[in-house]
Amino acid sequence: MQLFKKETTINFIGSRKIALVFSLLLLLAGVYSLSTQGLNYGIDFTGGTKIELAYDKDVDLTVIRQSLESKGYGDAVVQLFGSTKDVLIRIPLSSENSSADVSTEIVSLLNAGLDEKADVRSVEFVGPQFGQELFEKGILALVYALIGVMIYVAFRFEWKFSLGSVAALIHDVLITVGLFSLISLEFTLPVLAALLAVIGYSLNDTIVVFDRIRENFRKLRDVDTEETMNVSINQTLPRTILTSLTTLLVLFALYFYGGEALNGFAATLIIGVLIGTYSSIFIASPTVLALGAKAEDLIVEEIEKEGAEFDGDQLP
Repeated sequence: MQLFKKETTINFIGSRKIALVFSLLLLLAGVYSLSTQGLNYGIDFTGGTKIELAYDKDVDLTVIRQSLESKGYGDAVVQLFGSTKDVLIRIPLSSENSSADVSTEIVSLLNAGLDEKADVRSVEFVGPQFGQELFEKGILALVYALIGVMIYVAFRFEWKFSLGSVAALIHDVLITVGLFSLISLEFTLPVLAALLAVIGYSLNDTIVVFDRIRENFRKLRDVDTEETMNVSINQTLPRTILTSLTTLLVLFALYFYGGEALNGFAATLIIGVLIGTYSSIFIASPTVLALGAKAEDLIVEEIEKEGAEFDGDQLP
């Protein structure tokens, strides 16, 4: 049984002004939050110590937090990592906790305060300079990805489509980062990696729509550009919805059952998939339309070669 038996005829392009207002509100809220309270950076960027501990029995995180607070580690982040027996502790960098030796102190403190000894799985210390370097390289990776997308789409389609795709990607990244600031989610290295994945996912959706627009530009010669884009978006809508839903099912499973350590990564992708699906419909194509794209931009005229109509009977 087919899920979509009848092709939809939704006027997506006609609703572009409403979508523009909605996007502007989200962007303004995100930019305001970023300028006032900024991002809640994790120790990947600010520096600090990350310790992974394993116990033979279930652990009460409240007891661990109280033990750490009693020794001046009240700003430590304690969470389960994968199961109720695995614990992840993050100690932000400060003037008192500025060396890798803090991990030894933490493990000794917990082993003295708890009946059961902890098995240290891994210890990572990130210095402030290394954290800053990671952040700068991460931002450069985002910028290079956007430049690469612009060049790729310009070669495959046309420069107006290139700008439309990049506008949609910038829109997705800014809104996702803005929402992280608004709800104070921790911004870590996995979150930054998820942002790069969001760029790839959103671009894939946009390219599918652009491919159909190019195809319909060649078929629907007597239809104006706005209507051609509407037809194209409606034709690709079932594929877009099914792809997004199946992807979200996996991401929600990862968010709820992947443990607290993966929550930020999964949350970024969930937000990115939703915003990316929205932007491929309401941002990318309307931007191309606003730039004045038309069928002639993508239709290559056939040039009649000299002598193509030559008839052998015309020989003297």
